[in-house]
Amino acid sequence: MLRVMVILLSLLLMAARMPAMRMIPWQVVEVPTDNILLDIAFTESDPDRGWIVGDKGTLLETRDGGINWQERRIQSSNPDYYLSAISFSGSEGWIVGEPKVMLHTNNGGDTWSQILLSSQLPGEPLMITALGPETAELVTNIGAIYRTEDAGAYWHSQVDDAIGLLRNIDRNPEDGSYLAVSSRGSFYFLYAPSSGSWQPFNRDSSRRIQNMGFGPDGTAWKLNQGAEIAFTEDYMSGQWSKPVRPGQTLSFGYLGAAFQNDHDLWVVGGGGTLLHSPDQGQTWEKARKLSKVPANFYAITFPQPGRGFILGQRGTLLRYIGDA
Repeated sequence: MLRVMVILLSLLLMAARMPAMRMIPWQVVEVPTDNILLDIAFTESDPDRGWIVGDKGTLLETRDGGINWQERRIQSSNPDYYLSAISFSGSEGWIVGEPKVMLHTNNGGDTWSQILLSSQLPGEPLMITALGPETAELVTNIGAIYRTEDAGAYWHSQVDDAIGLLRNIDRNPEDGSYLAVSSRGSFYFLYAPSSGSWQPFNRDSSRRIQNMGFGPDGTAWKLNQGAEIAFTEDYMSGQWSKPVRPGQTLSFGYLGAAFQNDHDLWVVGGGGTLLHSPDQGQTWEKARKLSKVPANFYAITFPQPGRGFILGQRGTLLRYIGDA
């Protein structure tokens, strides 16, 4: 009993030592929905025009860089759709979700058309990446990868076999590699375009893996349950640093992370958790005031230089204002 008390006291002291941000460069943005927000993307042809997708067919549009948002409805959408991902190349955009839905636009979102997907598609669409004119890459929630080069008329498989139900996935924009976490977090997979198959890796911690993603210059980060973070200098190696716990949340874990640049790393999580490291994870500070926001933060992204967003439950959206 005494040992348990000592451990709990140590955790509380560790949390107390984490400094608070003097200025929080994030602003809560009002949006016309209480649904879960899942992904965000901006058109390259008009960098101030962007879109958000979410559950229950949520589709929001901004024309001023994310300050104001309006709800949009399209004939081919459905309130039962779980729209999980959106991506643009130029003014051409793609949206995917469940059950087996794909939407496509050539004009920045003025009009959207539905692309019918085969009932034989392995799994449900999870991620879409626009790669160029009429070209995109689709990943399903069991690890099937397909590419189209004719605006979705035909899709060509990029992997030999699917790998089973996934929890999270991230794509490296530099070389097209993927990191994917298994549904139970017991292991993760690496896909490199040159290999044509997924390579499995067991977790190296007693904690299950929650999420993973790529960093600059071949690095990667890994979030474990229990508010652990680990890093690797070479995501191809499978070798990771010893997990650290930069801030003991006790009740909430970390759910997502993103590098703003080569050194600034942001981590989001349950109960309005937001951490920042200015030096690739060496030191940390916490946005304590945001813990009062009554929502879990699921994802953070920096789609353009100087522009960042946090997405969460109950229609929660935060906009980065640090460079304003």
